[in-house]
Amino acid sequence: MTVRSLTAGSAGAGRRSLPRRRSLGAGRILAWILLAVLLLVTLYPFVWMLRTAFTGNREIFDGDYSLFPADPTLVNFRRVLGQATVEEAIAAGGSGAEVNFWLYLRNSVVFTAVLVIGQVGFSATAAYAFARLRFRGRDTLFALFLAGLMVPPIFTVLPNFALVRSLGWLNTFPGVVAPYLLMTPFAIFFLRQFFLGISPEIEDAATIDGAGKIAVFWRIILPMSAAPLSTLGVITAVFAWNEYLWPQLVGKEDNVRLLNVALGVFAQSSPTSSPDWAGLMAAATLQVIPVLLLLLVFGRKLVNSLGFTGIK
Repeated sequence: MTVRSLTAGSAGAGRRSLPRRRSLGAGRILAWILLAVLLLVTLYPFVWMLRTAFTGNREIFDGDYSLFPADPTLVNFRRVLGQATVEEAIAAGGSGAEVNFWLYLRNSVVFTAVLVIGQVGFSATAAYAFARLRFRGRDTLFALFLAGLMVPPIFTVLPNFALVRSLGWLNTFPGVVAPYLLMTPFAIFFLRQFFLGISPEIEDAATIDGAGKIAVFWRIILPMSAAPLSTLGVITAVFAWNEYLWPQLVGKEDNVRLLNVALGVFAQSSPTSSPDWAGLMAAATLQVIPVLLLLLVFGRKLVNSLGFTGIK
């Protein structure tokens, strides 16, 4: 073999090792166009909510349907936060109805925090038991838990309401949080998948050193599971913040009424023929802000954890 042929062969191998640039085909262009359309359809209601929140109530139906208000104002946010008088609210086109925003915000924060702490804690212990402990009927019991994913939540509303009423928990925080406090099938499945991926040798080494199951769980498993636990916390927080049906049935008093339930009451309390859309959209905008901040901070971690556990 000559030197020329060796040189040509090495040059050809070098050319073959170079990474190929992906061609921008028709399928890829169509996919990006479809993604852009879906993004616009998803964001349009949110943009219109902001537009309505910064528009006076009298100017909403004046025929101007641009995405930006002609005369933006903060009077709707002032009304929602209790910084405007009834006369100012009526002058701005409002109905004069009030929203005790800070009280309802406190109730929603307490409700969300209790659900996150309860579901993450109890679901973690149950998932670890299904992943590591060996006992008779474990797989059957786990299958029953997964079967709970196929039961529509509306089917359990009436039995739960009858139980809460018999316990005397109507219009109390225990009654509002009781159906959600312990655990959910999704949370157990989600954490169990992660626990199964942890090497058993780590727990065996801790057991040899004299640590029991509880010590291994608290000192080793939980610190290693910070990512999926925080992801489950974010998912639970978003669900709790948006929950409406059960809190609306059980928590009708102001001291336990959640913010989104209060917005529904505010929409129905208008003495005029149409709701106070500007004030309602301003309150909805303020309600969305905590969830948006939560997703902006933990969004990437949530996606990575879902991909790690194999859930699509």
